[in-house]
Amino acid sequence: MKLTVLLCLNLFLCGLFFLLIRSRGLLSYFRDGRIWLTWFAVAIITLMDELTSVFYAPAEAFRFIGPSAIVFIAFTAVFIHYMTTRLVEIAEILEHHKVYGGGVYSFSYLVLGPLVSFVAVASIMVDYILTACISAVSAVENAASFVGLPHYGKMGIAMFLIWAIAGLNILGIRENARFVFGIFVLAAFILLNLIASGILALDAEALNRLQEAGRHASERMHTGSWFSSYGIFIASVASCVLAYSGVESVLQTAGLVRTWKEIGRSYIFLALTVGLVTPVIAALALSAPIDFPAHEGDLITHYATLINGIPFGVAVAVLASLTLTMAVNTAFVASSELLERVAERYAFHWLMRTNRRQSLYRIHIMNAVAFSAIILITSGSQMILADMYALGLIASFCINMGSLLIYRYFMGTKEVVHFNTSRVVTLVIFLIFVSCFFFLAWMKPHGTELWAATTGIVLVAGLLVAQKRAPEIKELAQADSEMDLVLYLAESSEPDIHVLFRRPREEALAHTKPNEAYVSFYSPRQGAPVKLAPNFFRFPAVRRSVYQHMIQILKIVEYEFPDRDVCVHFGWPLSSWLDRLSIGVMVFNVMTLPRTFPEFKFIIDYPGKPRQQGREQRER
Repeated sequence: MKLTVLLCLNLFLCGLFFLLIRSRGLLSYFRDGRIWLTWFAVAIITLMDELTSVFYAPAEAFRFIGPSAIVFIAFTAVFIHYMTTRLVEIAEILEHHKVYGGGVYSFSYLVLGPLVSFVAVASIMVDYILTACISAVSAVENAASFVGLPHYGKMGIAMFLIWAIAGLNILGIRENARFVFGIFVLAAFILLNLIASGILALDAEALNRLQEAGRHASERMHTGSWFSSYGIFIASVASCVLAYSGVESVLQTAGLVRTWKEIGRSYIFLALTVGLVTPVIAALALSAPIDFPAHEGDLITHYATLINGIPFGVAVAVLASLTLTMAVNTAFVASSELLERVAERYAFHWLMRTNRRQSLYRIHIMNAVAFSAIILITSGSQMILADMYALGLIASFCINMGSLLIYRYFMGTKEVVHFNTSRVVTLVIFLIFVSCFFFLAWMKPHGTELWAATTGIVLVAGLLVAQKRAPEIKELAQADSEMDLVLYLAESSEPDIHVLFRRPREEALAHTKPNEAYVSFYSPRQGAPVKLAPNFFRFPAVRRSVYQHMIQILKIVEYEFPDRDVCVHFGWPLSSWLDRLSIGVMVFNVMTLPRTFPEFKFIIDYPGKPRQQGREQRER
């Protein structure tokens, strides 16, 4: 029966991949003068990074939390891949603001500014560096398990792998995707045969172990104290979260695809592939009769040998080396996109120069030098830096979720109408990630110190660069001054003047009057709005809240025009307070203004739409 099942499975896979290979535009296509990747290509590049965790995460999780690792690896798969819906939402927000790629760096910069964005850069770049270094060394260790190699030989091969992958990226993203697709085909055959063989090998003892894992997880969670149960839950999730590291790379490489919808399709594909493969293989291996302490380093390879013999175990070990090598490739691709966004923002155009294959060859060479230096400094042993990896990954998740919550607080869903998620669930996800970060920081103090030191160095260097090259400097130069506002209103001979506060980028002004001044406050990170009329004044909202800036403008008007009647206008807040909680805070602040300026008139009005336009909207 086993032979028949495996034969049918492999025939099906042969037919499937034959059809995929024959399809046009499977991995890339040319449009608008450049090469674009498809959602499938981006997904398999990231999938190679995630697949590496299959070979070490089950044993690591079992070492920390015992048999309940089976349950928590499955739960973490659901949790992480459900969290990726928020990354899709972030991709749409960035595209709306005409920002393509950069992931957590671009989004944290948009929402929170340079300070937090440099923390994000440090966290995610540390992860990419460690991914490349650890994966290269681990790939050599897996391959060398069959032949004896001296330490300097392993070091040399690891360095060769780094530069070989750098060369692959210099050849261009299209060739890169084709090569990764070949490894993906091999991985699909080996892993699906492993899963099918493991399911067929399940016996009564294995099923009892699976049941015991469920009971073990339930008993650990029932402590009689909500606080203790939550602590155990966080410790368990933190022990398994690295099994799904790499999901952030899809958002990071959004600049390689045409629309945010491609990012959404990639995450769905990852959820239906590695999101299922990892917990299933973990459950099968951890329910097998294996001496786990003796096989922590080669658990999956040993399990493959048990169910299908030594040749299949060798094939799984070779696949482990190949996927680890492809994880180095993912680090190259994602880090190059990140560094390109940083270089673009701070005008380091020499670093962004591409070859005729549209490859960022200078960034790839720089990365290869950095990765090689880390391997040489650590002599091929990554234990010193391994603790930093988890902290950097969780920190990037925390920054992403926190930035999304802040963005939704101020902007609601007005700017993103196609895809938005529950803010309450996003808050829960954020709290879980923050809890995991503090748990790991407490459990791994040495890794925390190294992560904090690295982040501090990058932060200081980034802020020094931002002082002279930040794009906000140009946007601030376009702002108007309070004196421009005063001089314009002073030219009017009317007994009354009107100050109308409006949000930037609203509809064009019409029928303006000489005694009216329209005032908008804008974020320099989002760019100065277009000056729509001579009486439209734009002020940057920096260092203080919009409300405090409004107070400053009104005090200047009060001082400069003591003999004029001043009328202050605010637009009617149409957004729901639940959708945009900051509207409620702003309206509350506005209602206190008459006490500060008792001689002013304050109006919150809605001018209405033309009758015909309103009728057409109701008919729709």
